[in-house]
Amino acid sequence: MNDVNLDPRLKDDTFPIADLPLCRVLLMNDARYPWAILVPRLEGISEVFELSESDQAQLWREATQLGRVMKSLFEGDKLNIATLGNVVSQLHVHVVVRRRSDAAWPAPVWGHGSAEPYGLEQLAGLRDQLIAHVGRLDV
Repeated sequence: MNDVNLDPRLKDDTFPIADLPLCRVLLMNDARYPWAILVPRLEGISEVFELSESDQAQLWREATQLGRVMKSLFEGDKLNIATLGNVVSQLHVHVVVRRRSDAAWPAPVWGHGSAEPYGLEQLAGLRDQLIAHVGRLDV
């Protein structure tokens, strides 16, 4: 994967999955929710409007296609796609599959309890599934 300087909090809380044309795909280390994060591989970007129009369109394509795959793969009831950036200013997009049975439903996942890290075996299987599907995105 191409190098991108990740904010230390993103680096500490995620696992790299794959690189798409614009973004690096990261898996959030919280087994309570299927949760990916897209980070454009561009330095010094903190807001969507700082991207070129073509990169803005590409970011949206990558987020929606990844979301479609994840919602199907993890049998979600709802898909949340959001940028926040109040804590981590580096532009990143959360793609979170929600289920009516999840711990935070219907509230946001942010700030709801403590993350439950993946076990090594669980993480390996999930990464393999995501890598297989992300590799087939038409972005």
